[in-house]
Amino acid sequence: MAIGMYFNPPSFSAAQYEEVDAALEEAGARTPAERTVHVCFGEGDNLQVFDVWESQEDFDKFGETLLPILAGKGIDPGEPMVAPVHSIIFP
Repeated sequence: MAIGMYFNPPSFSAAQYEEVDAALEEAGARTPAERTVHVCFGEGDNLQVFDVWESQEDFDKFGETLLPILAGKGIDPGEPMVAPVHSIIFP
């Protein structure tokens, strides 16, 4: 079952996002097939992330790469809000 994950870190800037994105690219994990939607939004030091994953297990596998990258950069992702996806509508 697909899940939606919403991250609202205490502080997350565009520069930090770009650093994490580059590190994921270098690790070969920037665009996992199991993540069907990725949105980063906000402004200033208040960027937030919303993802849709095919399953919690798929995110957990990605987290094995992501979480050490975040920790290495001193970024606290906070506790995500996670819920089953009821519907996705694309144009």
